[in-house]
Amino acid sequence: MARPCLFCSIIKSKLPAIKLYEDENYIALMDKYPLNLGHALVVPKLHHESLLSMDPQEVGNLYSVVHMISKAITSAVNADGFSIGQNNGRAANQIIPHVHVHIVPRFANDSRDGKWPTRTVGNIEQMTLTAQKVRSVLGASKSTEISQYRS
Repeated sequence: MARPCLFCSIIKSKLPAIKLYEDENYIALMDKYPLNLGHALVVPKLHHESLLSMDPQEVGNLYSVVHMISKAITSAVNADGFSIGQNNGRAANQIIPHVHVHIVPRFANDSRDGKWPTRTVGNIEQMTLTAQKVRSVLGASKSTEISQYRS
């Protein structure tokens, strides 16, 4: 019997997650095994194993959310930059067969020779505090965006 999809279980609230953002089509959450402070995932709620099974508009919408979350995370953790990662298939090191995009904040001295930092088990308290900061930035940016459109 196949194991249930981890992300589908989180989306259905059958498993816990530290959420940054959620709308009717996407969820953003803290990565349980972060590469850096603020490492997050953006996941479409509709199950797709590969980016190639999504239609181009869905991919564009996904990356619009990635843009918004990336901006909020880099601001919340004062990152010097960020990396985006998205793997498709076991050969590409996709561990969970449900499309997801990694947002990894980067800091000037976070690794030697520009290589990826090492994954660790996330500290729940630290991830919760970071998520609160990100949600705060998202809330502030949404109210700013709304007020700009009303002018």
